[in-house]
Amino acid sequence: MFQTIAIKKAKELGYYVICAAVGGDLPGKEAADEFYFVSTTDKYAILDLARRKEVDGILAYGTDVAASTAAYVSERLHLPTNPYDAVKVLTNKGKFRKFMTQRGYLTPKYGAFSDKEQAREFLTTMELPVILKPVDSSGSKGVAVIRSNEEFDLRYDEAMSYSLSGCVIIEEYIVKEGYQIDGDGFVRDGKIEFLGVLDQHNHIELNPHAPIGLSYPSIQEKKYQEEAYEIMQGIFTDLGIRFGAFNYEYIIHNNKVYLLEIGPRNGGNLIPDTVFHATGVDMTEASIRACVGDDYTEALRVKKHGIATSYVIHSSSAGIFEGIEIDPRLQDHVLEMYVSTRVGDEVYRFRNASDDVGAMVLSFDDVDTMCRYMDEMWEHVRVKVREP
Repeated sequence: MFQTIAIKKAKELGYYVICAAVGGDLPGKEAADEFYFVSTTDKYAILDLARRKEVDGILAYGTDVAASTAAYVSERLHLPTNPYDAVKVLTNKGKFRKFMTQRGYLTPKYGAFSDKEQAREFLTTMELPVILKPVDSSGSKGVAVIRSNEEFDLRYDEAMSYSLSGCVIIEEYIVKEGYQIDGDGFVRDGKIEFLGVLDQHNHIELNPHAPIGLSYPSIQEKKYQEEAYEIMQGIFTDLGIRFGAFNYEYIIHNNKVYLLEIGPRNGGNLIPDTVFHATGVDMTEASIRACVGDDYTEALRVKKHGIATSYVIHSSSAGIFEGIEIDPRLQDHVLEMYVSTRVGDEVYRFRNASDDVGAMVLSFDDVDTMCRYMDEMWEHVRVKVREP
């Protein structure tokens, strides 16, 4: 769904768009000028396709799993890109934690494992609870909090099922202070040119670690945002990141910034759209223009100071989808709305991004009102389901 937005934007900008993907529901197939059933994780197959089509640029939008492929192919075809080795660090949670530790950045205690018994042994050295997740998935897929040794077996197997490389990470559970930050930014000529800082909202009863919305501007103190900026700029300098969009997450604990992730791509959950409606900064356009070497100066210019939020439409219970009911008081606040589920489809109780029904962007007149709505938005955007 989110990739389709980028495809349509590229076509609006006058580019000829060739897409590749495999899987079930592929909405981008109809939006693109050409479509090929090739896995975006198969870097050799994508390289072959890119050579045959003589492409001018490659963009992995809204997902980490294709980012390293895009960098690998771009390097070999001498197209605009960041270093392949740097992108591999940013798209693998184990490699990223190792990099952070070696460079002296503040990071949770962790261990990465492909062997279940080794992971179990490491778990005995950690104070519970801990976080368990795949090293190379996105959208909170396979992420779990382990509060007892009994939970380990089930959660380990689930996390492993989401890992492309067959590896999971166990890391220290750090209690956050205030909202977790989940934002998008853009690097230009090696420097962070724009940093969109958004507060992450969660449906605590369903999954306190999976985002159901991101709101802009953040209510967090500026000093933490400035500290996070400096940390990320140092990382980009160390890795040799030259340009492009990035998605990042961090929390505050004991008045310190703990950077959790940096993804070398635009964020999902309509983060770029939310930032655009609030600021006029179009990071989707900037990403498209940058990947082919075109100028993107105007796309990154801040044009206004508004208030906007994304919302992941989801169900609190499993069943057969019958539709969406929106509180009439919200109708005038809706800027964009995408529904990816059809009436009659099966829906699931929300666990992670794979369980969404759709997504939307809303605007508000003030931040307090936005946050009040976002902390219980599922009461105002109701997913109607019936029993099978």
